[in-house]
Amino acid sequence: MSLENIYPIFDTILSRSDKEKMLNQKAIVIWMVGLSGSGKSTLARALENSLHEEGYLTQLLDGDNMRTGINNNLGFSPEDRTENIRRAAETAKLFMNAGLVTICSFISPTNDIRKMAKEIIGDGYVEVYVDCPVEVCEERDVKGLYAKARKGEIPDFTGVSAPFDIPNKPDVAVDTANQNLEESHQELVKAIIERIKY
Repeated sequence: MSLENIYPIFDTILSRSDKEKMLNQKAIVIWMVGLSGSGKSTLARALENSLHEEGYLTQLLDGDNMRTGINNNLGFSPEDRTENIRRAAETAKLFMNAGLVTICSFISPTNDIRKMAKEIIGDGYVEVYVDCPVEVCEERDVKGLYAKARKGEIPDFTGVSAPFDIPNKPDVAVDTANQNLEESHQELVKAIIERIKY
């Protein structure tokens, strides 16, 4: 496909700072990473609710929701996982440029995938590591996925038959194995709210 007839208009549309001023908030992308069962989605929803109550305009992007819509043609091969995150990052960037606080909940299993997301989003990317070891996630197994993966029913399952790289230097880390939900939630809100005050 040729791009010679594509004319981006980014230089002629209202800027992110224009939207931030109107919304009275700083737009960022909160990229929450961690294993399945670590508490990413639960914390993401709780964070969105708290920010909404404080008057911030947010958008939540979740791995399962993206895969039933924009990414419903992707599987779980390494190539498809990369494309899943690429599309999610591009979508998050659009919301951020509209002035929104965008909360993303994706396993994002490798350092390379996270690096790609960060490069796409650029300034405003905030990585949150939801730290919970696979043993604890497997004990929870709220969706029954680990049990299926152990039986070989789910190939390329992160933490079982596919790798997960622990983030090198996340901007924020919450320990959901040793904290209850409310403790992790309050720690996350405290870390984020200072970043979005206008």
